[in-house]
Amino acid sequence: MGADSDTSSPEQPSENKPSPEKPPKKSSGRRLFKWFVWFNFVGAFFAIPLAAGLFYYLTIYPTLPEVSELKEVSYQVPLRIETQDGKLITEIGTKKRVPLEYPEIPERMTQAIIAAEDESFFEHNGVDFKGLGRAVYQLVTTGEKKSGGSTITMQVARNFFLSKEKTYLRKLNEIILSYKIENELSKQEILALYLNKIFLGYRSYGVAAAAQTYYGKPIAELSLDEFAMIAGLPKAPSAYNPIRDAERAKLRRNYVLRRMNELNFITEQEMQEALAVEVHAELHGPIIEVEADYVAEQARAFALEKFGEEALQNGLTIVTTLDSRLQQQATTSIRHGLQEYERRHGYRGAIEQIDLAEFQEDLPALITKLEEISNYGDLLVGVVTGFNKQGTDVLLETEEAVQIDFKTMEWASPYIDVNRKGKGPKSAKDVLKVGDVIYVQKLDDQWQLAQDPQVESSLISMDTHSGRILAMVGGYDYFRSKFNRATQGKRQVGSNIKPFLYSAALNSGMSAASTVNDAPVVFHDRNLEDYWRPENYSGQYYGPTRLRKALALSRNLVSIRLLQQIGINNAVDYFQRFDFPQSEINAHKDLSLALGSVELTPQEVARGYAAFSNGGFLITPYLIDEVRDFNGDTLYQAEPNRVCNEPNCLSENTPPRIIEERNAYIMTSIMQDVIHYGSGKRARALKREDIAGKTGTTNDQKDAWFSGFNPNIVTTVWVGFDQPSTLGRYEVGGRAALPIWMEYMSEALKDQPNEPFSMPQGIVEVPINKDTGLAVPHGTPDALYEIFREENAPEVPKISQQQIESITEELFD
Repeated sequence: MGADSDTSSPEQPSENKPSPEKPPKKSSGRRLFKWFVWFNFVGAFFAIPLAAGLFYYLTIYPTLPEVSELKEVSYQVPLRIETQDGKLITEIGTKKRVPLEYPEIPERMTQAIIAAEDESFFEHNGVDFKGLGRAVYQLVTTGEKKSGGSTITMQVARNFFLSKEKTYLRKLNEIILSYKIENELSKQEILALYLNKIFLGYRSYGVAAAAQTYYGKPIAELSLDEFAMIAGLPKAPSAYNPIRDAERAKLRRNYVLRRMNELNFITEQEMQEALAVEVHAELHGPIIEVEADYVAEQARAFALEKFGEEALQNGLTIVTTLDSRLQQQATTSIRHGLQEYERRHGYRGAIEQIDLAEFQEDLPALITKLEEISNYGDLLVGVVTGFNKQGTDVLLETEEAVQIDFKTMEWASPYIDVNRKGKGPKSAKDVLKVGDVIYVQKLDDQWQLAQDPQVESSLISMDTHSGRILAMVGGYDYFRSKFNRATQGKRQVGSNIKPFLYSAALNSGMSAASTVNDAPVVFHDRNLEDYWRPENYSGQYYGPTRLRKALALSRNLVSIRLLQQIGINNAVDYFQRFDFPQSEINAHKDLSLALGSVELTPQEVARGYAAFSNGGFLITPYLIDEVRDFNGDTLYQAEPNRVCNEPNCLSENTPPRIIEERNAYIMTSIMQDVIHYGSGKRARALKREDIAGKTGTTNDQKDAWFSGFNPNIVTTVWVGFDQPSTLGRYEVGGRAALPIWMEYMSEALKDQPNEPFSMPQGIVEVPINKDTGLAVPHGTPDALYEIFREENAPEVPKISQQQIESITEELFD
């Protein structure tokens, strides 16, 4: 039995050794415990991100910016300055941008960008998880970031709202923002934001600005290869820049073209043709249509003063008063005039001498050498490479080979000083040598030797009825000197002051026929360095002279005696009518005032002369006509006063009358004689019956002026050295300044009728003796007819029958 009790039955398995075929059943409690543990593990796995997500949604999400702000986005767009007729003067701003609406963006541009940056842009909801996962996988497996995984929407979120710091929190914000953007904006709106915002190198933001920067044309005019080149830039604007690294840029461009083909945006043939195009991008600035840098600076200052620093980035457009045609003519006239001055005084020699043998095998180095030399205005730098029978061979900085005919350099006697020059050259070799680096300019389709002028000039021209500035040039070249001589350059005005003095004399009761003795005079005056012996320019004296003739011929001694006669205080008070600076007039309250010792700017002088042109009104010069915001809405509009001589239009909008209309007319008539036979007679070449003006020259010919006008336009020209010194003994206003005025006015007046100034009522003509200025009987031989104000006109003497017969006998004897 004992043996039997120790032996287990084969049918009944032992409790200690369960059968391998069938495991024992678990208890229900154990099963519940296992499910409890698994449920908590899974719950924790999901609960942690859910809790984090809930925490993020409740605390971080509300702090993210509102996508609605993108609909009101204000791009940083440069300040645009243009002429009255819409020609671009310049753009000023730290960022170049030309924002476009989506319909304005060429389809090829959007296709190229999508191919390069986000091929599934129109399918995803802001985040491309497949691309994001691929980027993470590449980073984990290779340790390098080969693709960013960012969609265009994510880039918009980052560019407009987020920093560029590389943190997980920023990436999370970027993803959430992308969803918000996709929910509130259309795909077209998102793409337009991206294409207008993205940085593409060289301060260019947006594809339209990049088109201008790299290809110098509107985006609509780009070719397929150019679209692809720009589309390749967002990835790395510096690395793939076609100007800095053409080969690398070409690789990126070709990648974009292949992707466009793979996405069926372009055909195989289109791709191959674009792939074959060589990289041809060049750095371009804005397409400047009119040179007016002195005006641009004034417009910039106006914008900053009125609208603050944001004026340079809010896309404002300043419309100036300039006429583009007249502005360009003013610039050309000044440059021609100063080059003529240079030719009158001789050649100062080459800029420098170089040994061409050093560059014999290296043309690029030679061109670089020439490009490094500053040039201004329309001058180009060149180097003399040889001589031949036709002329002098010159290689220009533009790599163009040109010839200069010796006949165009016969002026180039050696410069000694402003009054002397050396013997005239007999051949080009007397002037130039091989290796001479020189300035040249193209005049009348001929290349000519030139030099950078040391002398300066300015011109200002305005509408005499409103003060609108039509043209303004402050110097030979703004980039040589930014000092605006037209508005800032206070210089002695010389004889340009005389019309105002003579007008004061008419106001005191004198007439154009009144005589003043033109005779030597010596003054003892503490303010004038003890003894002052003024002279006429000619050094001669002519005795009693009528005021008309004295002003026409610019007789200095008559002006001095005239000032004595009407009184200095009366003259100073009268000058104040023209709004000349009171402190400046008072500082020269002595007899030298008659010869223009007072210092005024060309703009102040022109404003004064305008009163003679418009019938006696003081206009206010203005340069800014309108300011518009980026949307084209007007932020500022000039409201100038306008002259109107008709009684029914005199109103608050009319400028103040400062001199009587007949006074203005008589003075204009006298200044017409300045041109008919006086110091400005060179202007007769214009063959105009409606121009008047006055020359001006200061002591030792340090300043040369001409101010003149017709019934609608007044223009003042000044010529001189910035550091006052003589221009040369013969460089008077009629020689140095008048030709510039004539060249400009010939263009300014070409479309205006050539009609005389209209005579106001209350003017009468009386015959006078040409020597004494006294009235003589009608029919008196050699009598002149002078105009007078009716109430001041002298009585015409009656003539007897005997005098008539005597005169008749003399006439027919």
